[in-house]
Formats: sequence, structure tokens, C-alpha cells
Amino acid sequence: MKIDKTLCVDCGECLKVCSVGGLVRRDGAVLVDLEKCVECHACVRAGVCPTGALIADELEWPRIVRSMFSDPFGKHPSTKHMGRGTEEVKTNDVTNLVTPGYAGIAVEPGRPGVGAYLGDVEKITTALASVGVSFAPNTPITNLMQDKSSGKLREDILGERVLSAIVECTVPLEKLPAVVGALKEVSGKVDTVFTVAVFVAGGPKGDFPSLDYFRSLGLEPSPWGKVNMGLGRATLQEERVTEG
Repeated sequence: MKIDKTLCVDCGECLKVCSVGGLVRRDGAVLVDLEKCVECHACVRAGVCPTGALIADELEWPRIVRSMFSDPFGKHPSTKHMGRGTEEVKTNDVTNLVTPGYAGIAVEPGRPGVGAYLGDVEKITTALASVGVSFAPNTPITNLMQDKSSGKLREDILGERVLSAIVECTVPLEKLPAVVGALKEVSGKVDTVFTVAVFVAGGPKGDFPSLDYFRSLGLEPSPWGKVNMGLGRATLQEERVTEG
């Protein structure tokens, strides 16, 4: 992002749009804080600038990673998906990523409207890797890993800041307590917030862990969730499962 100062009248209307502190006023002038800006371009799309001074400029690697994750119109070259770039469990009837006896886990650092450095995302991925999760294939974060066994990301992107990112993985249900423990420990080591979603496949009998089970792990389940209706065509020759 940049501001054409020949057009900018320093009205400050754009400051109201940015949730991550990427636009600031210093000595009366409105400027882009390039360290904090996540290249989401919300200020441009909002159309609040009366003079058209806000410009979404061409980005190079590694800064372009910011817009890949933060701009809903940004596209990941590895997946061709936009934004955070993963469909999670919403297409599980087609992907069969989560099967009975396993839990799908999605950890999203930076949301809502806080932002996260990819260095902090790496702390989460390495914590998950240490307890033996399997990272979902073909997701933006997985494709930025230099070593999936350790969860280490590419070193050249660790200083980039994004609006949010989704770390997606699967784990046998019996390992879920270890995953929760690892996430609790790493939560005190990252300079952002993150949410955790757990997806389970009930199979033909609809065997889902109870809410009390998750409470026993020290979690307080949200009353909101996602349910996969199983209307897609499965890619594997096995019975489709209902998600919950």
C-alpha cells in the first residue's frame, strides 16, 4: 500500500477502516506503516478517500505473501484459492480429509482483525508437529513449509504480517488432549490471538465426542459450528460421512 501525497488531504477517513494499525497519523500527515500493513487493501475497496490517494501498488516476494492471505481477492499460486485459501471441513464429503476416528483441527491466528506475523504462525505449526499431527495437503500454510515433519516455514516469510491464516491438520482422536496441551502452551508465546476449530466425522452411527469431553480438555465449546451435509460426491470408494 502507498499514499499519493500529491493527492492526499490528510483527512484521516482511511484511519477508520484499518483494523491493524497500518494507517497512522504522524505530525498531522496520514502515512502507511509498512511494518503493520497487511496489504488487505480494505481501505482502497471501502472508497473512503475523497481524492483517490490510496494506491494498491505492485508487490514483490516476500511482501506479496501479505496480500495472498489478507486480501480476499488475493490468490495463492500453490492452491489457486483466494484469501486464507482453505475450505476446511466444508468440502469434506469430497476430500475425505477427516475420517471416523480422527479429528480435523483448524487453528486461525490473527482473527478477528488483529493480524499475525508468520513467525508466530510457525510457533503454532511447530507446536502441532511436536505432537504428531498430519498437516492437510495443498493448503497455503502447508505449502509454505520447508519441513512438514517439524512444521518449520520458509525463513524468508517469517517477518511478514497477515490479517489471519489457517493451519489445518488431522490427528487421531486419542491424541486430541496432547494437541490441546500444545496449543495452550504456545498461546503464551505468540503475540496474537488464535481460535481453534475441531471437526469430527461421526461415521454411519454418528459417534461424536460430547461437549463435556471438550470441556474436560479445558476448552469452552462455542455454540456455533459447521455441519457438512454430505451432498458432494466422494473421491474415495468409501461411504460418505456426516460431519459435525
